[in-house]
Amino acid sequence: MIIIREVKPQDISSVIELIRELAEFEREPKAVVNTKSELNQHIFKDKICNAIVAEDNNEIIGFALYYNSYSTWKGKCLYLEDLYVQEAKRKHGVGALLFEKIISIAKYQKVRRLEWLVLDWNQPAIQFYKKYGAKLDNSWMNGKIEFNDYIK
Repeated sequence: MIIIREVKPQDISSVIELIRELAEFEREPKAVVNTKSELNQHIFKDKICNAIVAEDNNEIIGFALYYNSYSTWKGKCLYLEDLYVQEAKRKHGVGALLFEKIISIAKYQKVRRLEWLVLDWNQPAIQFYKKYGAKLDNSWMNGKIEFNDYIK
């Protein structure tokens, strides 16, 4: 039986491992610089993000990490940073349970928009989100500046 619940401090090691698996899946295995300590601090002390986990027989098999964002046009929004389910546990509705919980959190918080990114080559994810009526907009370019070398 799959349980979807808020992340707990004792889950952080499992979540970091899933984050590493996600990076492998997304063809960026060396990109993860986040640590258990930092993630724990960011979720439980600084409260800059939150996460839910999918648990099966006391094993964390998936997670969704999210945080509040803001749109000058819409106001309060929720940003889904990552949703990931272990490969062996896919196709059993675990991703749907996680995503539906994120949708319910967004509705509970009365946000005006739930947003996320999906890689253009990840067709299973694209089809998954389209089942929910998601609008995928490729007219915006994703900009970023990374400061990994400056945070120490």
